[in-house]
Amino acid sequence: MLEDLNQLWGEWGGPLFEQTKLVLIFELVYLLVLIAVCLRIIYDTRSVSKTLAYLLFAIFVPVVGIVFYFSFGINYRKRKIYNKKLVIDEGIKEQFQNNIKIVNEQLRQSTNSVIRQNRDLVRLLSNKNVGNALVLPDNLVKVLINGEAVFPLLIEELQKAKSHIHMEYYIYDNDVIGNQIKDILIAKAKEGIEVRFIYDDFGSKNIRRNIARELRREGVQAYPFNEIKLVALANRLNYRNHRKIVVIDGVTSFIGGINIADKYANTENTKLYWRDTHLMIKGLATQSIQQIFLSDWNFCGNQDLSINQKYFPEIETEKYNGTADVQVVSSGPDSDLPNILYSVIQSIHLAQSEVLLTTPYYIPDDSLQESLIIAALSGIKVKLLVPRKGDSYIVNLASQAYFEDLLKAGVEIYMYEKGFIHAKTFVTDRKLASVGTANLDLRSFDLNFEIAALIYDKEIAGELADAFDKDLKYSTKLSYQDWVKRSTYRKMSERLVRLISPFM
Repeated sequence: MLEDLNQLWGEWGGPLFEQTKLVLIFELVYLLVLIAVCLRIIYDTRSVSKTLAYLLFAIFVPVVGIVFYFSFGINYRKRKIYNKKLVIDEGIKEQFQNNIKIVNEQLRQSTNSVIRQNRDLVRLLSNKNVGNALVLPDNLVKVLINGEAVFPLLIEELQKAKSHIHMEYYIYDNDVIGNQIKDILIAKAKEGIEVRFIYDDFGSKNIRRNIARELRREGVQAYPFNEIKLVALANRLNYRNHRKIVVIDGVTSFIGGINIADKYANTENTKLYWRDTHLMIKGLATQSIQQIFLSDWNFCGNQDLSINQKYFPEIETEKYNGTADVQVVSSGPDSDLPNILYSVIQSIHLAQSEVLLTTPYYIPDDSLQESLIIAALSGIKVKLLVPRKGDSYIVNLASQAYFEDLLKAGVEIYMYEKGFIHAKTFVTDRKLASVGTANLDLRSFDLNFEIAALIYDKEIAGELADAFDKDLKYSTKLSYQDWVKRSTYRKMSERLVRLISPFM
């Protein structure tokens, strides 16, 4: 019997021992790698909630969690491709600020009551660590509701261009309006006007092989902002250029939530009503938008356009009879801090009576959520307008996971029923307003390249507040008493999805 056991061990024991040894070595190596990754997550991730989420994912989902972190979790703010862009940004900002330093000094003595109330916001955003965003006076600002208002005016202004056209879009579709604007850009290029076009390679993937190629062939300079290549696919998908910018002759600009696509215009063929907000600006604030565009252009086009009279002409503000003081703020992976998030939070803190917020996606970090709760508990009327149905069931669940605490504190939440509300705006005290490209979510504040215009003007703020009130007529107000009665299954689903909200 003993001899039989020895024979079996000789036949099987050796290979079994070797296999066990290899497994142990693999597990030890994986454990060391996991420890190293966890230390990197702790060291490299600014947000506590994101840190915990990535740690849990890496630990409890072997291999996949680590691959996910290196694909989507690493902050490349100061690494690799963005190093060049940071240098470009700083160079252009310095030139731009030197050119308008006198104007900004004059504004420090402003008698504008809106600026006086929000002086801490002005100081915050003009701080060199937050973006050096300057308040520029006497702009003509026109509020544009939906694509049906934006597109005809945009086409009209493009056709007036005498010097240059600069465009930058997250989504540009190969459809009726996309081709109509393409034809104008080509015609202008043939007139000898400089036409530059930046498109996000992910959001505008439908034009890579048609419109983009035709534009380049016909003399328009067109580049993807961050070209998607197989090697860096995941990370480049994660960092998107979400800006919507048009600058014409350095004087006229467009900014807001509306991309170039037929669905924004609500024609007879539109299946879903699309509610959005955009601005046209004429005046000095256009030059703030111009310097952001040039930074993006020099980065993706590998060029070196600089501040000069052509792109930053002297502007006679009296010509446009503008009265609005405007501060343009940008943020993204190329900024040290989440500048647009800070602008929203500081605006909420400075509000004295009312805060009106519109966003298609509400997935806040703790600071924004708590700011709204504190404001409501302090007696400020806080209203949040979101779509009844978004374009993602999971994102809806994640957003609604934050509602109960807001409702309990007294925040009024309205669900837009008429269609999909895509506007990204806020108004405080019907005096200060913001229109931009950033949603109230973690992706917009930390991962996407975004831009927003803050308008210190009672007339414009009142117009946007009136638009908000009109939207409420097509909305349903949530009740805290009814909301807490939703099913246990629904509550549990929201809480589970909330755990992964830092990844959204």
